[in-house]
Amino acid sequence: MEERATGRLSRLSRPGGVGPYLPDSLSAVAAAGVAVWAVSQDETPRPWWIYLLAVTTALPLPWRRRGPLTVLALATAPSLVISVVAHSANPQVPLSGVIALYTVAERSSDRARWSVLAVVVTGNVVGTHSPNGALFSLLTSVGTFVFGSLVRTQRQLARVQAERAREAGERAASEAARAVAEERSRIAREMHDILAHAVSLMVIQAEAGPVVVRSDPDRAIRAFDTIGDAGRDAMVQLRRVLGVLKDPEVGRQLAPQPRLAELADVAERVRGAGLRVELELPGDRVGLPADVEAAAYRIVQEALTNTVKHAGADRATVRVRRTGEVLEVVVSDNGRGVPPAADRTVVGWSGGRGLVGIRERATACGGRAEAGPGPGGRGFVVSARLPLRAGGTVEGMG
Repeated sequence: MEERATGRLSRLSRPGGVGPYLPDSLSAVAAAGVAVWAVSQDETPRPWWIYLLAVTTALPLPWRRRGPLTVLALATAPSLVISVVAHSANPQVPLSGVIALYTVAERSSDRARWSVLAVVVTGNVVGTHSPNGALFSLLTSVGTFVFGSLVRTQRQLARVQAERAREAGERAASEAARAVAEERSRIAREMHDILAHAVSLMVIQAEAGPVVVRSDPDRAIRAFDTIGDAGRDAMVQLRRVLGVLKDPEVGRQLAPQPRLAELADVAERVRGAGLRVELELPGDRVGLPADVEAAAYRIVQEALTNTVKHAGADRATVRVRRTGEVLEVVVSDNGRGVPPAADRTVVGWSGGRGLVGIRERATACGGRAEAGPGPGGRGFVVSARLPLRAGGTVEGMG
């Protein structure tokens, strides 16, 4: 019952539904009362059909919102008859005509509105018996038209504002969804880089440990130490990532932000996996943006992880240099390079998630990254250029 009552109330409040008929019917009763009262106040007694015509002027008003022009014509016709056959019985201000004219000015098209105004003004001038009466009728008609036009303008402005508010809400929702997607992608990259690097080293060392445990116990011990270091480092970084996920109020400034100095630890762990790593870092790291350092760290980490997993190399070189307002990152190895069938995949960045993540990290900083075979097709090279100035972009690769 309560839901049905709520539904009826909502229908009553909708324009063009049941609701408008009630106030419009009350307006019709008021207009009919004014018209009958004007006839009754005439000095000349009038027959019953004059009273009927007076009531007829108000009968169409309940439907004024559906057909403004039709209602104006139906309300005006009996009023004109009264004006011709019993002019003094016609009210000076026909309320039904005022309401109908207001509706036309507020709801009809511009062409219909201005045409009606021209006809009404002409009728007031021609059909009124005295200059004072003509002036009063003009003021009433034009004033009604102006008021209806003002209400029309306000309704249009309200619709425009409502549309703008709706569009703003949609934009806000879209931006929020995009922000969530970007954050999920960022966290996915972090998780991939952390786990891929750590697990790759752990697997390689775990496979090598049993082989040399008897022939070279010291190497086996170093292998297991490397596994432990990689696992502990992964746990620390995962806690930082999961801490951001658990607390929605934590800002991006608390997200994992590794620094370039930590690349020395990465290189040392990779050396423990049997890959000789030559590392060069910029001597001047003052003022480097944290996001650029983090991106460079992850790019180097991912490139070394790929070298350990796929390259079959025994040596890798990492060069991180600061050139003006750009941080250059180059990771190369002396491995088997890229098979011819895979060249297109690597260059097009449609291969593994790691290479895609390198490009995304560089792009997020306004930079660019490339990956492909080294000189003469030997080895593999990952290079990136990251702008150091906020809002900067890198148009080409050096």
